[in-house]
Amino acid sequence: MVQAYILIQTEVGKATAVAETVSKIPGVITAEDVTGPYDVIVKAEAETVDDLGRMVVAKVQKVEGITRTLTCPVVHL
Repeated sequence: MVQAYILIQTEVGKATAVAETVSKIPGVITAEDVTGPYDVIVKAEAETVDDLGRMVVAKVQKVEGITRTLTCPVVHL
């Protein structure tokens, strides 16, 4: 299993709606609207890195109100 944090920037005033919508995507563990340079931080998991990438591109980035995402895979030492 691969986990990652997905940092999301949204259109002004859309963070709460984006977090609620993204939280319903299969594979998303948590989605919270926050303050700072990103508006929403998501923790997600998938079977493989490829599956994770497909989820981000095909599902997360399609959510209305998202302007930019940055995916940070978790590294286990």
